[in-house]
Amino acid sequence: MELARARDKYRFGKTEMDFKKETVIMGILNVTPDSFSDGGKYGRIDAALKRAEEMLRDGAKIIDVGGESTRPGHIPISLEEELERTVPVIKALTRELGCTVSIDTYKAGVAEEAILAGVQIINDIWGAKREPYIADVAAKHGVPIILMHNREQAEYEGNFMDEVIADLEESVGIAIAAGVAHDNIWLDPGIGFARNAIQNIWTMQGLDRISEMGYPVLLGTSRKSLIGNVLGLPVEERLEGTGATVCYGIEHGCHIMRVHDVKEIARMAKMMDVLTGKTDFEQ
Repeated sequence: MELARARDKYRFGKTEMDFKKETVIMGILNVTPDSFSDGGKYGRIDAALKRAEEMLRDGAKIIDVGGESTRPGHIPISLEEELERTVPVIKALTRELGCTVSIDTYKAGVAEEAILAGVQIINDIWGAKREPYIADVAAKHGVPIILMHNREQAEYEGNFMDEVIADLEESVGIAIAAGVAHDNIWLDPGIGFARNAIQNIWTMQGLDRISEMGYPVLLGTSRKSLIGNVLGLPVEERLEGTGATVCYGIEHGCHIMRVHDVKEIARMAKMMDVLTGKTDFEQ
């Protein structure tokens, strides 16, 4: 596939991002009862607003709202239930905080209604393959769509990273065929999805190849099994491991970090941005 020429600067309302000059922090806001790390905490609008406000204050530039858990063994929910969970929160976030909001969904209908409620970015864990019309929604509204690597069966017959790249190229092809501009395609390597423990490590070690595809790259490692498997730690003790993956990701071409622990990770990212020369340090 020909290398993309996606832009580096984006503006969403009052939020400006320049991927060449900063690592952007995306704060996770799960309005679910069963997410692996924070399920049941932010289902009420007041609790969601308070948490989002805290993450923005701590350095998040995007709030990622998810209404359906995608943890291993999760039970899928209907479009109607997902909308009931997410749309009131999205409306409150945009009305009360005026922040940039993404919707974590693979359902085209949810993405459409979420955009009408104020969402500015689609975050699709199925890379437009579960419901390809979601790419048409992104094209119609001119919003970025994050295409994550995923597949139904975690079976790889050849070179693992070659297949990951091919899968991502397929997702990009779906988006482009639907009319999504190159500028509005972002990629996610899919840490924790459709891969085993060693394949998660191989994916991290192959981040340069994904970055070389020419699109902004989002890395979502926060508190995931990759860290638990390596360090032998439960979910609530994976901050340091998350930080290590974030620092590694920044050094290997990633632009956006999707995390739970915004304050700590934002500080690490800022330090890494200075050390890698992305951000100038003025004494």
